Amino acid sequence: MTYLQITLDISNENCQAAAGVYQKYKAPFLSKIDGAVSKELLVRPEDVQVLHGFNTEEQAKAYLSSELCSQDVVEALKPYLNQAPDVRIYNVA
Repeated sequence: MTYLQITLDISNENCQAAAGVYQKYKAPFLSKIDGAVSKELLVRPEDVQVLHGFNTEEQAKAYLSSELCSQDVVEALKPYLNQAPDVRIYNVA
């Protein structure tokens, strides 16, 4: 199992809008992205994290360059971001 963690610096007043982007693209992510097994939204006062589960690291990396991620999700989130997202990939041992 591999996790793709994307941490977003989003102001509190924009958290609901960012959550709407998450909700809009969760089903297409799970149904159309190869190897996608889960997607969770983690909200904290200091940031918002989206945790994506994949079968393999290669599938997680492929998602980052997919049209769904790079065009749809990223473009929808741009108005709410205070800075570039922090993107990390973790493998479960």
